[in-house]
Amino acid sequence: MNKIAVVILNWNGVKLLEQFLPSIVQFSEGAQIYVADNASTDDSINFIKLNFPTIKIVVNTGNHGFAKGYNDALQHIDAEIYALVNSDIEVTENWLKPIIETFDSEKQTAIIQPKILDFKNKEYFEYAGAAGGFIDKYGFPFCRGRVFDTIEKDNGQYNDCELFWASGACFFIRSEVYRELGGFDESFFAHQEEIDLCWRASNEGHIIKYNSGSTVYHVGGATLQHGNPKKTYLNFRNSLLMLVKNLPKKGLFFVIFFRMVLDGIAGIRFLTQGKFKHTFAILKAHFSFYCISLKYLRERKDFQIQKYYTVKSVVYLYYIKKLLVFKEIFNSNQNIKN
Repeated sequence: MNKIAVVILNWNGVKLLEQFLPSIVQFSEGAQIYVADNASTDDSINFIKLNFPTIKIVVNTGNHGFAKGYNDALQHIDAEIYALVNSDIEVTENWLKPIIETFDSEKQTAIIQPKILDFKNKEYFEYAGAAGGFIDKYGFPFCRGRVFDTIEKDNGQYNDCELFWASGACFFIRSEVYRELGGFDESFFAHQEEIDLCWRASNEGHIIKYNSGSTVYHVGGATLQHGNPKKTYLNFRNSLLMLVKNLPKKGLFFVIFFRMVLDGIAGIRFLTQGKFKHTFAILKAHFSFYCISLKYLRERKDFQIQKYYTVKSVVYLYYIKKLLVFKEIFNSNQNIKN
């Protein structure tokens, strides 16, 4: 069994592989590198075979998205630690060493995220993960270094700490925990499946951490742009599914109802901005949620952690109170103290 397997999910991303595989090969000494290919129709597989013969390829049967794509591929990969890495990630020298050291010294730590900076503007955090994630009472995610569309410059202001969720852009997890949790929820297809997995890990008593000693650079939106209505649909639908699965029983229906009201306000805001496709995407997300929510209610586990959120409403603090960065939000009077 390998100590660590670096697994890159790919679908028709030969251009990204050309650009970003070299840094992973150069700086991942001691790791076995895999490309999990979601039935690409471009030249991805031939490119890897010709240029990187040491990389192992796992070919999935179709384009099953992030969740099932990784679930299928990881069945064929034997390692103590999985490093799940987006195909648009550039890694840095010794990026694996501090992560492995943390896993070795902290047996309760099951999931780790490195520092994720913007490939195009390397002094700033990147949208998808930054310095680690949290959610508010109604399931809205935000990060240290990124709250909604406000991105902070990295001044070393965020030290190592426990998180609520780690970004799927560069996501380290013990393989035994991944199997114990049943992997990602394949109904999600893509987006927020890593938050759901981290929430389920927390319900089982596992710890999620941020490790600032490891740095990677992420392009972001290379496969699905931030402004794409499909991304809006998946984010809104999957967030509701995640709440149904993981919220504590007390207040379950109130939180979901209030979240849906907030979604409606977001839909109206899109209308006023002329973004009609995004409003339709939210409506479509809600109808999809109605169709499958009963299944999720029936499958809920008995135990859910009670303290899952950091603040009651990041939407209120950001848009109404104008608290734009994580430290302002965390230090607000809404902060849920330990």
